[in-house]
Amino acid sequence: MTTRMTINGVSTCQTAGAEKYESFPSGYGRKRRTLVQYDYRHTDGELFSCVKPTLEECRTARDKWLDKKQGKEDRQ
Repeated sequence: MTTRMTINGVSTCQTAGAEKYESFPSGYGRKRRTLVQYDYRHTDGELFSCVKPTLEECRTARDKWLDKKQGKEDRQ
């Protein structure tokens, strides 16, 4: 599968604070559905990536990840 989000398997989301996403079909026949691949590069350079049925679910997962990450930074 050719994708705009990766080059040789490496995410093209390189700018800090940036997000990239694209939808793609998954499955076959009647079980075919569309999923969203989502990448977010945090301001500290760490990459968050996930695949969910909708963009909203991806952003919710990102927000939970950011909250968890912020909690770890507060303890240090």
